Amino acid sequence: MSKEISKTNSLNRIGGALSKFSRNYMSVVGIIILTIIFSILSYSRHGAQYFLTWSNWRNILLQSSTVAIVALGQGIMLITGNFDLSLGRMVGVTSSVGAVLMKQHGVSPLVAVIIMFALGILIGSFNGVMTAYVGIPAFIATLGTQYISYGVSKLLTQATPIPNMPEEIAWLGRGSVFGVIPICVVIMIALYIIAQFVMTKTKIGRNLFAVGGSPEAAFFSGINVKKTYFGTFVLAGILATLGGLILMSRLNSVAVTNGQNYEFDAVIGSIIGGISLAGGRGKIIGTMFGCIFLITLFNGFSQMGIDPFVQDVLKGIVLVIAITLDTVRSKGGRK
Repeated sequence: MSKEISKTNSLNRIGGALSKFSRNYMSVVGIIILTIIFSILSYSRHGAQYFLTWSNWRNILLQSSTVAIVALGQGIMLITGNFDLSLGRMVGVTSSVGAVLMKQHGVSPLVAVIIMFALGILIGSFNGVMTAYVGIPAFIATLGTQYISYGVSKLLTQATPIPNMPEEIAWLGRGSVFGVIPICVVIMIALYIIAQFVMTKTKIGRNLFAVGGSPEAAFFSGINVKKTYFGTFVLAGILATLGGLILMSRLNSVAVTNGQNYEFDAVIGSIIGGISLAGGRGKIIGTMFGCIFLITLFNGFSQMGIDPFVQDVLKGIVLVIAITLDTVRSKGGRK
């Protein structure tokens, strides 16, 4: 009997260790596996190595940086048990406002950027008030904001791209450190290091996890749950604006499609990175690796010549798989 109990305990420990590993490190392992697979396929398809080159990986990191910066806000909200469907369109509307001010009204880049962030804070505050204080479900509140933001973007730009952004903001998306590492990638890494420290070493982080684990228990522990929810929506608005600013700088243009579907990419990246949809679990640094994994996957698909429309189908499949894995992990964590 004692041997059976010991065996059961060992299996439970192994299961717990594997569950923890899958939450915290599988996105990194996935990136390594994708790199090996696409490197082999690239060489067999083209007779030369195009995937495993610095220029290609620089492009992957450039694309990942804007998605990951937006996903940082989404990941923190997921930890608290919320999410924001308006983040992608928030990227579009804030960058549209900035572009119109700078290119059509001659506003200085500094003032335009300040107005962009003010707008991002305003939208985030609106989402926070509607969700935390009015009590509207985040899905409904942010879905409405998504449509409003998209409509404003189309009105401002007349659905026409605005090219040639001012040189004063070019360094954000096109500059690099020592001519090697893009500045936007450095910003992404710095933000995640700060966020990881806050989430794991400070009272703020402990409160966010507590709210996500059980809002009721957090409330009775003296945590202001509504204020916490509100703060995460405001932070997400700020990060979405920063993502929009970097994206408009990197692309050197603004269109209504800027940031399109970023909210879903952010959710997928967060789940792949180990953050639970149920809230209260996960490492925020995993969101960054989850986003890099996602961009690496579709970069490889593009190099393999897979149709973009097929890639949209595959993205949906990846989302379903990610949610399934999260559900399995959550059940495993409760056993």
